[in-house]
Amino acid sequence: MHRAERMAETLREEITEIVGYEMKDPRLLTVTVTDVRVAENLRNANVFVVVEGTEKEIEAALVALNRAATFVRQQVALSLNLRYAPILHFARDTVEENAARVDATLDEIGLDD
Repeated sequence: MHRAERMAETLREEITEIVGYEMKDPRLLTVTVTDVRVAENLRNANVFVVVEGTEKEIEAALVALNRAATFVRQQVALSLNLRYAPILHFARDTVEENAARVDATLDEIGLDD
């Protein structure tokens, strides 16, 4: 496993803990971290999240996460004892939404048995 992949898995676990238990923002109650992808130079990380709720609630949660990115980065650096933590970029993970849409379409046409 490459260094970036190991860092991504460690970051995913730590960010899940921080967002789930340390942040008290009510907009983040339904946020689930699904994946983290770290650049090869370990300077940037894309954090993919799934948010339950309406489109408006999803957008509000993403805004809250991006505003809190510096705090989350600082907490990650402290928890993992990193001299330099990657800059975090939060984005919506649409893989599950797309899979649900495909399943619904298959159900409609009767191919999902």
